[in-house]
Amino acid sequence: MTEKTSSLVKAYRNDEFLSGRDGRPIRILAEYLEPAARFEDQNVSDTIVFFGSARLLAQDEAQAALDKAKKEGGDVESAEQWLDMSRYYESSRELAERLTHWSKELEDHRRRFLICTGGGPGIMEAANRGASEAKGLNMGLNISLPFEQHENPYITHQLLFEFHYFFMRKFWFVYLAKAVVAFPGGFGTFDELFEILTLAQTNKLNKRIPIVLFGKEFWDEVVDFEALVRHKVIDRADLDLFFKTDSVDEAFDYITSELHEHAVERPGWGL
Repeated sequence: MTEKTSSLVKAYRNDEFLSGRDGRPIRILAEYLEPAARFEDQNVSDTIVFFGSARLLAQDEAQAALDKAKKEGGDVESAEQWLDMSRYYESSRELAERLTHWSKELEDHRRRFLICTGGGPGIMEAANRGASEAKGLNMGLNISLPFEQHENPYITHQLLFEFHYFFMRKFWFVYLAKAVVAFPGGFGTFDELFEILTLAQTNKLNKRIPIVLFGKEFWDEVVDFEALVRHKVIDRADLDLFFKTDSVDEAFDYITSELHEHAVERPGWGL
């Protein structure tokens, strides 16, 4: 007896449907359900999120580039600027390492306050690197982009994600976050930072998220928050939503004191 082979394709195996317009709600739901399942499997409760430029170099790389420019007649001025900006890479790396050591010392059966980044190079790499050097699990919420974005090698493999939708990626940034550190960055950093500031300002969060703007010179130059107050588009009280510093020590003390007060005894997710 000849066995019949069906040519029919089940809907959940129909790639043409799933990748088309009608399959979009399923793809969006998958970017919620699959990360949620992995977070639960890895016993993850919450995160400290690091934002910042994907373009910044580690200090040794920036120094090597400057030495090469001087030797070969390259753009020395530009290389010197990259070396100056590399201090933020090193600060991100150090802060993430210290916060990871601190979180590992907490008495909790769940994994608390994992370092989480956008998964790419630059500031993101530095934070994942620092957490990895502290032998802590850390996360990367990567996004498919035509340039710049590729996952860095320091992310815990089980907690590396690849998103298609920016809004689902940003949802997971905020949903798990118990603290945020924003280093100098471009449009992506501004997008992520100001969304969280807006949620905090409009009381859309049921948790307090301490927000650190790291790099006073940068933030004072690129965003004139005082001008926003003068022009009456924000209240002076809104300036209390964030803390500006150039010091790893100050950032560490501020974040850990805020977390001890508002989050350590409150594990779990939620906006």
